[in-house]
Amino acid sequence: MTLSSHAFPARLGRPLARRALPAGALLLGTLALAGCKEEARAQGQAAAPPPPVTVVRLAPEAVALETLLPGRTSAYQTAEIRPQVGGVIREKLYREGETVAAGQTLFQIDPAPYRAALASAQATLARAEATLSAARVTANRYRPLVAQNAISRLDYDNAVAAQRQAEADVASGRASVETAQINLDYTRIGSPIAGRTSRSSLTVGALVTADQTGALLTVTQLDPIYVDVTQPSATLLRLRRELAAGRIRSSGEAAAAEVHLLLEDGTAYPQAGKLQFSEATVDAETGSVTLRAEFPNPDGLLMPGMFVRQRLEEGVAPEALLVPQQAVTRNYRGEAIAMVVQGDGTVASRVLRAERAIGNKWLVSAGLQAGDRVVVEGLQRIAPGAKPQVTEVSAADFDARIGQRAGQQAGS
Repeated sequence: MTLSSHAFPARLGRPLARRALPAGALLLGTLALAGCKEEARAQGQAAAPPPPVTVVRLAPEAVALETLLPGRTSAYQTAEIRPQVGGVIREKLYREGETVAAGQTLFQIDPAPYRAALASAQATLARAEATLSAARVTANRYRPLVAQNAISRLDYDNAVAAQRQAEADVASGRASVETAQINLDYTRIGSPIAGRTSRSSLTVGALVTADQTGALLTVTQLDPIYVDVTQPSATLLRLRRELAAGRIRSSGEAAAAEVHLLLEDGTAYPQAGKLQFSEATVDAETGSVTLRAEFPNPDGLLMPGMFVRQRLEEGVAPEALLVPQQAVTRNYRGEAIAMVVQGDGTVASRVLRAERAIGNKWLVSAGLQAGDRVVVEGLQRIAPGAKPQVTEVSAADFDARIGQRAGQQAGS
């Protein structure tokens, strides 16, 4: 049987056509499936709820501005006790480290030589007074006689000169008695001030001299006590500029002079102090000004040389904006930023000028204004332009919430 030349291609063509139809159907199915996925994705995005955030509405308030400065305590008065006469110490009349009163006797030097010197001076004075009495009688007797030419003028002049010499001897004798009495009193070495005594290396029987360089002991007055701190001159300039611009106001003369202390262990000193003076010159090496404050110290808790921190009240900012620290972050340039929910419900990023921390908040001078709603919780869920679900709380409620969380973490 002979095959026709057209039969074979015809049989080949039908299988080729049957293979092409499934490929087209597969392409159409793929496109339809992709469209369904996009539609499902869009529906899923539309159904996702907005991210929840918590905001605090800012309100201006009067804030007391304070500066914490390091300083050291120094004694109110210090007296180095030295002998003013020489001799052997016979008694030590105090206990080291105790508080003594002004005028209280601390040492007793052997007074015997000084009593003898006083007795000798008194005897010399008595002899001079007797001589003066005789010279005065002679001069009074010669006065009428010389007027009658009964004696020579020379005899009368000699009598008057003898009287004046006797008067000088009496004055000298009285000075010697006073000097001897002073030296005798100096044998009792007393404290010129009230304060606490230091240790002493001298014991009973030690020989001391009037011109010795070493002190017998030191008496330090601790109540009240001084605290000296240094403040940069740039801080003083800043305060003056802010006062002139009206951003802060003085809290009053009495209140402005009040200062407080933090001890080395971080605890607050219970007594408030008063600012005494500020130096009129700036230290050329450190660029700082020394401030001195006086603190009551009835219990002797503060001792000279202690490191403390002084909290100095600068004034009051009447329209300050305080932003919770949880709301402030940093961008890649290191600038302080905060997220704010605007009037249309969208989130915007603001660059701030955060001057200082006051408690758990930042004092912001630029970038925000009163009435702004600042995001304090949920920052990780939002970005600029988002429309979150907003829950507004007051600043006091948010502070209470943070304090409660801190207490729970401390308890756990």
